[in-house]
Amino acid sequence: MTFTQYKRKFTAEAFKSGYSQQNIDRCLVYAERLFSNKVPVIYNTSHLSGLVGYRKSYLKKAALFTTYFYRDFEILKKNGKKRQISEPLPSLKEIQLWILENILYKVKISKFAKAYIPKVNLKQNLKYHVGKPLILAIDIENFFPSIRQNNVEKIFQELGYSNLISNLLAKLCCRGESLPQGAPTSPYLSNIYLKPLDDDVSEYCLERNIHYTRYADDLTFSGMFNDKELCKYLHIEIEKLNLKINNDKTKVMTPNTRQTVTGIVVNEKPQVCFVKRNGIRQTIYYIKKFGLENHMDRIKIKKQNYLKHLLGQVNFVLFINPSDKEFIEYKNYLRTLIIHPLS
Repeated sequence: MTFTQYKRKFTAEAFKSGYSQQNIDRCLVYAERLFSNKVPVIYNTSHLSGLVGYRKSYLKKAALFTTYFYRDFEILKKNGKKRQISEPLPSLKEIQLWILENILYKVKISKFAKAYIPKVNLKQNLKYHVGKPLILAIDIENFFPSIRQNNVEKIFQELGYSNLISNLLAKLCCRGESLPQGAPTSPYLSNIYLKPLDDDVSEYCLERNIHYTRYADDLTFSGMFNDKELCKYLHIEIEKLNLKINNDKTKVMTPNTRQTVTGIVVNEKPQVCFVKRNGIRQTIYYIKKFGLENHMDRIKIKKQNYLKHLLGQVNFVLFINPSDKEFIEYKNYLRTLIIHPLS
């Protein structure tokens, strides 16, 4: 529907409902900006309630008492530390998915952002940094929790939503005044929030022939450059968004060292690191030597989907490097085991 069609239909219905011309004109001015940004027109809480399919009272409770609408748990990170996950309950998650698909995905983000984007994958982040003389990896500290509710509210305001609707949408996407790790809206909201940083940093890098990409909270730079000068610049730019660099994770990598981007080796070609590859290699060896059941007994694993989990690891190696003959053989072997587990 074009805005002209919407205007005609809205005006006719509003007159029938007894709205004054002044109110109709005010509504249409509001709607036109939202139309221009290709996002749904939302006038008030009742209107949003009808769009998402949940009662107005539910929306208000979910926005005001966020603690009761999330399930908290922890997962282990690679360094052994724990990461707090706040997963929205199914009803709130459904509302967040509506916001993501109908509003957030309509917002253009930087082409240098490579995570959380439909049809963009990890490999597209790696290809810019393969075989480079110098790689700098920067990590943003405490990423999602550092993006505050007022930052999210501003995103909706800039799309044209009223203060009331922007505040409500922000509260439905946040928990405890910040983005929760585990909500489907958090990743793309982070991409929108960091677009000004991506724009400024990419312009700086293009002028100096430096390759730049950002994968979530991981910023990667490659080429020939002064790493100390670049780090100094990045500290200033990142702090403009009230974010901080995790200095403990800052890495400068030369060709004489293992160069990794988001955990993948990129010295000569993208490749899963030796430790992970060798771990899979040993597992396949033990399955072949002792048999599947004996191997699972030895390592005390009773998962019914163990083989599928292992196949998933092999598939990831092949996703990064599809021509790896060794792992193609492992893939065929595991698929045979899954179909004929006793053979």
